Amino acid sequence: MKLSPIAALLETDSYKLDHRRQYPEGTEYVYSNYTNRDSRMKGIDHAVVFGLQAFIQNYIMDAFEPFFAADEDEVAKLYEAAMFRFNGPNEIGSDHIRALHRKGYLPLHFRALKEGTLAPLQVPILTVENTDPEFFWLTNYIETILSASTWFSSVSGTKSLYVRKFIEDWAERTGGNTDFIDWQWHDFSFRGQTSSVSAAMSGMGHLLSFTGTDNIQTLEYVDYLYAGDNGFIGGSVNATEHSVMCAGTAEENELETYRRLLKLYPTGIISVVSDTYDLWNVLTNILPTLKSEILARDGKLVIRPDSGDPADILCGTVREFGAGVTPEEKGVIELLWDEFGGTVNAKQFKTIDSHLGAIYGDSIFMERADDIFARMAEKGFASDNIVFGAGSFFFQGGMGGGTTRDSLGSAMKATWVQIAGKALNIMKDPKTGASKKSATGRLAVQKDDTDEYFLIQKATPEQEEASELKTVWKDGKFVRYQSFANVRENLKLEKKRVLG
Repeated sequence: MKLSPIAALLETDSYKLDHRRQYPEGTEYVYSNYTNRDSRMKGIDHAVVFGLQAFIQNYIMDAFEPFFAADEDEVAKLYEAAMFRFNGPNEIGSDHIRALHRKGYLPLHFRALKEGTLAPLQVPILTVENTDPEFFWLTNYIETILSASTWFSSVSGTKSLYVRKFIEDWAERTGGNTDFIDWQWHDFSFRGQTSSVSAAMSGMGHLLSFTGTDNIQTLEYVDYLYAGDNGFIGGSVNATEHSVMCAGTAEENELETYRRLLKLYPTGIISVVSDTYDLWNVLTNILPTLKSEILARDGKLVIRPDSGDPADILCGTVREFGAGVTPEEKGVIELLWDEFGGTVNAKQFKTIDSHLGAIYGDSIFMERADDIFARMAEKGFASDNIVFGAGSFFFQGGMGGGTTRDSLGSAMKATWVQIAGKALNIMKDPKTGASKKSATGRLAVQKDDTDEYFLIQKATPEQEEASELKTVWKDGKFVRYQSFANVRENLKLEKKRVLG
């Protein structure tokens, strides 16, 4: 889709279009902050700082390239036409747009906590202000697109981090292989996202804590938006889908389809969706028939159920190991153990033979995964017997309902202005909504004696200088740039600091 040169200027809420004339006469500077105010996700009281660098590259720089490259008269004419079409006869004008075009860049100054920081709620994660008094209106003009561009990547990154800690806890309890955790929460969400961009931004948040993903385009976004020596970012395995299995059984029988797939992939991991027809027949007839071929492979055959109640399918309807009789009572994990055996770890929990595995990727979220881990543990199985495919049910729901900007109560508010040379602390303080009270003044973030971040309001210049809110971008240039590997490493340290 080819957009007009003024497209970036229209990525705002319409009510902001004439705020330039609504501010008091003589307004020179507007200073705002972006804060996660509260959490609607159970057990989450810190948020992963992530997405500002991507927003600056995508919007502040790239999206405005066509605007600055176009002719000044052309952009002014297009802008005036857009204002008339939207608001009818108006006095918004285009002189400020002409002035911005002549400036050649957005005169803004972004300060932020390092990406990968785990910031407590109520502590600002970034501030933004104009650097040229002629463009005081620009600070909050970009609020809409800044919020829309950053909240989802932060929420997805936060969810995935807390899930990782949850999986680590189960590995500790059951002796599961901790090296395997990188792959145990696999991003299946692309098709359920609202766009390819939202899928990529969410996918990057996920990859801060895991390496398993089917969201392959995310790697392109990482390479462009967080460039550097990033090492291995993420990956997946060869896998079938129902159309493959249906076509195979139309041409041959299901047993021969499995046999052909094992020959097609003599090494490595091959994941096979196994409930196109009869999951229990696969587990009790087809796999035993192919046992010698499976055990002779230098790799793993992963069985993927895709329907039914996940806990019952994987763990069986009878919770005690060895007490079930029918396949349904035993479940996938126990049936694989019965046929192929495996190992027992130091904590006396069982792990299925390395040639076999299981993955479940339908309507998975943390509470459901917790139930599955618990039921596996009841039967004496370690947490490393299963991989979960996390789709839009998790990334756009789960952990407290639907995922929205309100998941972390994210909001941008102005707290300081300068009018006719006079600095003024401002704040929002509604009597009808105490939770929406904003901070006031210029802001600083520092660490206390417990190594936790805290907010300083009405900060002095010295406090701002010592603040953890450091300059990221100013007047057209990055001052601080982080690779994806750097963000990952920072989050790893922060996770240890906050979650242990």
